[in-house]
Amino acid sequence: MKKSQLLLILVVLFSCTQVTPPEPVLPLPSERQLKWHELEYYAFVHFNMNTFSDMEWGMGDEDPNLFNPTQLDCGQWARVCKEAGMKGIILTAKHHDGFCLWPTETTNHSVKSSSWKDGKGDVVRELADACKEYGLELGIYLSPWDRNNPEYGTDKYIEIFRAQLRELLTNYGEVFEVWFDGANGGTGYYGGANEERRIDRKTYYDWENTRQIVRDLQPMACMFSDAGPDVRWVGNEEGWAMETNWAPIRRDEFYPGSPNYKELRSGHEDGTHWVPAEVDVSIRPGWYYHKYEDHKVKTLTQLLDIYYNSIGRNASLLINFPVDQRGLIHERDEEQVLKFGEAIKADFEKNLAAGKKSEATNVRGNSKKYQAANVTDGQVETSWATDDGVIQASLTIDLGEETEFNRFLVQEDIQLGQRVKKFTVETFTDNNWKEVASQTTIGRKRILRLPNTVASRVRLTIVDSKACPVISNIELYKAPKVLVEPKISRTKNGLVSIEGADNGVDIYYTLDGTLPTLQSDKYENPFMLPNKAVVKAIVVDSEEHKESPVALGEFDVVKSKWQVAGEYKNTENAELIFDGNDNTTWVEPGAAPFDVIIDLGETLNISGFKYLPDQRRANQGIIFNYEFYVSQNGKSWGAPVSKGEFSNIKNSPVWQKKEFEATAGRYIKLRALSTVDEKNNIGIAEFDIITK
Repeated sequence: MKKSQLLLILVVLFSCTQVTPPEPVLPLPSERQLKWHELEYYAFVHFNMNTFSDMEWGMGDEDPNLFNPTQLDCGQWARVCKEAGMKGIILTAKHHDGFCLWPTETTNHSVKSSSWKDGKGDVVRELADACKEYGLELGIYLSPWDRNNPEYGTDKYIEIFRAQLRELLTNYGEVFEVWFDGANGGTGYYGGANEERRIDRKTYYDWENTRQIVRDLQPMACMFSDAGPDVRWVGNEEGWAMETNWAPIRRDEFYPGSPNYKELRSGHEDGTHWVPAEVDVSIRPGWYYHKYEDHKVKTLTQLLDIYYNSIGRNASLLINFPVDQRGLIHERDEEQVLKFGEAIKADFEKNLAAGKKSEATNVRGNSKKYQAANVTDGQVETSWATDDGVIQASLTIDLGEETEFNRFLVQEDIQLGQRVKKFTVETFTDNNWKEVASQTTIGRKRILRLPNTVASRVRLTIVDSKACPVISNIELYKAPKVLVEPKISRTKNGLVSIEGADNGVDIYYTLDGTLPTLQSDKYENPFMLPNKAVVKAIVVDSEEHKESPVALGEFDVVKSKWQVAGEYKNTENAELIFDGNDNTTWVEPGAAPFDVIIDLGETLNISGFKYLPDQRRANQGIIFNYEFYVSQNGKSWGAPVSKGEFSNIKNSPVWQKKEFEATAGRYIKLRALSTVDEKNNIGIAEFDIITK
């Protein structure tokens, strides 16, 4: 046989064994976007003039000397973020008030005009150095809106804004993300004009040429805004993406501040550009530090919900730290985010599917390159794929034995686009298949929280897909139970509820003030508690022999007979002040002094009262100076049995407790002599009395 003929045969045989890869489903992520996807979880730091003016949006007329952190330590920020598992930090280098955290050449409204470090400080430099030390990426937030600059609204300001952008992108090393806020135009100082200035959000900033500066100076940096072009807002600041979440959007339909922002929560199945969602949420209610929010740091349960509703739904997670006036991440914020980091590590400690045998109903070209085993090999570069035209297929993982799990993680190879439109998860137990989840999109990562499930096999079924599915990874985990203090509450009528943060746990409680144990009463259902009592409760994971800290609920007389007496404009919601729910508030219009009168329905021996102000972010009508009265008939009040102030309530709006010599009466009156904000309304979340 001639050599040429042999060579031809070998070429033909070789070509027959080759399987063409799946065609990409457009749009596709860029190289910079793929690198950004890998970060997944990083920090936002809101620290600027607003930190010292106690505002969220400053007007731009603040004195630069007001900015004066006493213990600024960007190394502490970086350490906390690193220990929490974050991959980078984005800093508000300039917020809407226009104060710059670096010594810019474009304005005097910056750190160089501050007494802090004699005008020689540079927060951006300190953070850049700290990020480098701790191996974190640096990101820059630069507000397009500038309420200080007298040129805002003119073409000259655009040149100023671009000059600021150039300074930040050339003097501080590599930047992974540039954040452009959607808030643009409105009232402001504007160099002393003190007026309202409106701009055309679509055209004023000439975004095409402004963004080109980022491309030229930081080609691997992703740009964030409502419209991307690389990363999009998720359409809310509460910490969640929709269960259906497409990375692509019809990008040309959006611009920073566009009114159709709710569509960003789920993206577009027919999107024209790859613009994945970033979930931005603060660890407190506010973005900037306010002392009165020290008791409102998000709980471990809330943070875990945010994680699974963001990263677990094909988005990235950006958690904000409102750095305090010292220049530090507050101790309470640090404590919670480190607990959160440890909890995530525990949830994903051991992949129960790693290396397990897998089989599929269809394998592309029957090739090992696209075999089912690729989803459990721990290599993200390998994938299971089906033949062209096969958009419905199943993959089964054999766990080898009965295995308990409660987390299901699945990933697509997004280098070939986002494809899956619907999928199900089934488990094989007692010789039967049972569907445990039916969902829509996957994308880069989808994580399902499932009830504790015991099975020997697990099956992923792709029900619908844009093209042949390409699944790169499947993982299974058994996350530990969340053991935090249970929540104890009692309704107006005396019904007590005790709630744990997780399913599959036991709750034990006592009513006499003693510490609960496994021998105490086991909580099964809400129960009536018509009398005074001290309720203590614990959550127990009997399988792991672990228990939560003790929760405490102190209850006085039941409030079933209570009524708000007198005439009020918002009478309909008045009884919210004794509904047992801290998160509801009665807000009544009216200037101080203002009387809140309650008919207790019976004569009681009263020795004190407790008042909880509005717990919502607005904190409306917090009472400062007060008088408290007791009456038998609601007409003759006499002298107040208690009067004074709720000291430091503005900074610490928690339960206030006042005690006095026992006085018999059926009617009580709380007189608000003044409020902390001096506005014409009174807000009360909860009210209670202390009886002898």
